[in-house]
Amino acid sequence: MGVAEVDGGPALFRLVRFWSRRWAGRASEELTGESRHVQHILVVEAACTSADEGEPPTVGTVAHQLGLDHSGASRMVKDAVEAGYLARDTSARDRRRASLRLTESGHALLAGSRQWQREAFEELTAGWEEADRRQFGAYLRRLADDVGA
Repeated sequence: MGVAEVDGGPALFRLVRFWSRRWAGRASEELTGESRHVQHILVVEAACTSADEGEPPTVGTVAHQLGLDHSGASRMVKDAVEAGYLARDTSARDRRRASLRLTESGHALLAGSRQWQREAFEELTAGWEEADRRQFGAYLRRLADDVGA
């Protein structure tokens, strides 16, 4: 087998470039009614991922999940709070810090986002055998888990 046949790196980055330009506005438009609200989806996803790790999410954990500096994440969190997707609470561990939690609207946005993601995966792999779809999905989950995404 030649390098080109197993060279997944460039293929992965082609997919990332392709989807990063297309999915965000489309998903946001469908879920929030406006394409400019994609940041709310990103923040809610990041907060949920942080919460899944056993700690209440903070601006710092959202910043880490999104690869942003603290001030950029803080602005995005502030906007998501104002939009009603997140609520700020005083941290039980450190009263100087704020912990974040998804509101009812935030949970609905997260559920809609996850459903949209499932439908996108189904659409992209519609012509594949079911076993290939399941295996590819398992590999994607493994990669995301391995890199802490």
